[in-house]
Amino acid sequence: MKQLVSALFISAVSIFPLAAQQTQKPVLHGQNWMAITGKPLAATAGAMTFQKGGNAVDAACAMLAATCTMWDTLSWGGETQALIYNPKTKKVIAINAMGVAPSGATVDFFKNKGYNFPPEYGPLAATTPGTPGGLLYMLANYGKLSLEQVLAPAMEMAAGYPIEAQAANSIERGKDKIKEWPYSKKVFLTHPGEKREAPEAGEIFVQKDLLATLQKMVDAEKTALKQGKNRKQAIMAAYDRVYKGDIAQEFVRSSQEQGGLITMEDLAQWKPLEEEPLMVNYKGIDVYKLQQWTQGPMLLQALNILENFDLKGMGYNSTKYIHTLYQAMNLSFADRDFYYGDPGQGPKGPMKGLLSKDYAKERAKLIQYDKNDVAIGPGNPYPYEGRKNPYIKLLKDRSYELDTTKRNFAPAHDMTNNMPDAAYQDRLWLGTTSVEAADKEGWVVSMTPSGGWLPACIAGKTGMGMSQRMQSFVLDSTLNPFNVVAPGKRPRVTLSPSMALKDGKPFLASAVQGGDTQDQNLLQFFLNVTEFGMNVQQATEAANFNTNQLWLSLGGTKTTDRQPKPGQILLNDNTTQVVRDELKKMGYTLSFGARTSGPVNAVYFDWKHGSLWGGSSNHGEDYGIGW
Repeated sequence: MKQLVSALFISAVSIFPLAAQQTQKPVLHGQNWMAITGKPLAATAGAMTFQKGGNAVDAACAMLAATCTMWDTLSWGGETQALIYNPKTKKVIAINAMGVAPSGATVDFFKNKGYNFPPEYGPLAATTPGTPGGLLYMLANYGKLSLEQVLAPAMEMAAGYPIEAQAANSIERGKDKIKEWPYSKKVFLTHPGEKREAPEAGEIFVQKDLLATLQKMVDAEKTALKQGKNRKQAIMAAYDRVYKGDIAQEFVRSSQEQGGLITMEDLAQWKPLEEEPLMVNYKGIDVYKLQQWTQGPMLLQALNILENFDLKGMGYNSTKYIHTLYQAMNLSFADRDFYYGDPGQGPKGPMKGLLSKDYAKERAKLIQYDKNDVAIGPGNPYPYEGRKNPYIKLLKDRSYELDTTKRNFAPAHDMTNNMPDAAYQDRLWLGTTSVEAADKEGWVVSMTPSGGWLPACIAGKTGMGMSQRMQSFVLDSTLNPFNVVAPGKRPRVTLSPSMALKDGKPFLASAVQGGDTQDQNLLQFFLNVTEFGMNVQQATEAANFNTNQLWLSLGGTKTTDRQPKPGQILLNDNTTQVVRDELKKMGYTLSFGARTSGPVNAVYFDWKHGSLWGGSSNHGEDYGIGW
């Protein structure tokens, strides 16, 4: 009888998923603008910028600057990328402000130090900083306000703000690592020698060096304006000071002093890129992601696969639904782990083939309906773009079967990750925040900035924490020939905002923190809205699940630190016993969490009423303000 009741409950949930369910946080409604990000103070910075007359790009840049100043999940020396809808051109553009591997960062260099992957922390983990350049490029080309106006909230915070518990406690937990770096120790450990050396929650946290750096950027803008330069030229004068002037000199000096590889030439040669995003159409909705230097196309591949199934008919989070999504994600991650990498340097991945609807149909045929497939491996997308696969031998060396009508056998070494679940989940979710902004003029920004999270190595008197993104490279081409470390190359990162258009107009903008889980949660959020009719807040709070059957993009320097955990799945605590039992019978290993929603932040565009709906996750400290 108990099982029957549970089964009936599942059916009820399938028919009425969350249509009438109250949410823990309210939907945000706005007519003029929407500002959402991972920190309340940063969302306030976005609102302040809108109130000054800024557009969504100005507000997004202000929120980015504020979150970087608050540390915890990112800082100023990290990396940024964005999808921007330009209402003037009615196009989605992609901003690539990911740093690159510095001079000397070669496979031999790291292998000679005993690494199987570049390190997680410290100067050798750092790519060139991308966030300052990305912010300045977006502001100069698509914003309205001055740099001084946009940086004002971040500068006020750098002069002193009440630090929140999450960051303060992260500092305390990481203080042993922080003590390895003299400039970090000076900034973060405000109570040296005491039992608690980190700031206390609510303590006024002051960053004099960072404030001086931000002031130098504003001064460069002011000087250029006095010299008769226009707004864009003045903002880019600040860019030159960061990447070629005295800020760059101090960054490089201190990086090398602490054992890093970054040179002045590395900074001067780097620049943010404006790119064409990748897109697939899912049931009439155009879904946009960044190029394959991110994991973003994995979501597009999964949508192509899932288009072959009646997901709504399966029911929200039914056993069949969870199993089908889990398998589709695994197929997409297997391709991500082998074919994705920086298209600007080295071989270009077969993205046309990977995003082909016909390729997706062949991949969908591999899904077994009665059990989890522990042997899913990368497919062969090259025939779907009229080319021969140049990595046939490499894939055969990995013992994969290339005929997509047959089974894809994974190599034995993919099956041996024995890392404790807590440590694995920590690496799976590491770092990052999200920034969502939209305005009545039609500008939309979706961003997932990251890098330089705690415990961070600060670059001298710049006050900027250095990136840790080098760890996302591989040193072994058999793992991924497209993502082998090389000077001047961008690592294949997890950072992955989303944007969707319907009938040629903005429909959804969404982003989420969480390493390898980002596109898993964004995929489910999108389906929550499009298949199950949830509103944007319900969809951000709804229970998601995560697959661990993938190679970790972040983590330790040993191969065993990164290997997949086939069949392991993170479910919400509210998962019914019937679903739990059925998944176990299918070969899954279950773990549970109280909140598994992301945390996703998003904006929905209500064209019927001419308004904006904001969804701000209930998962952590995420916060939104609309007007």
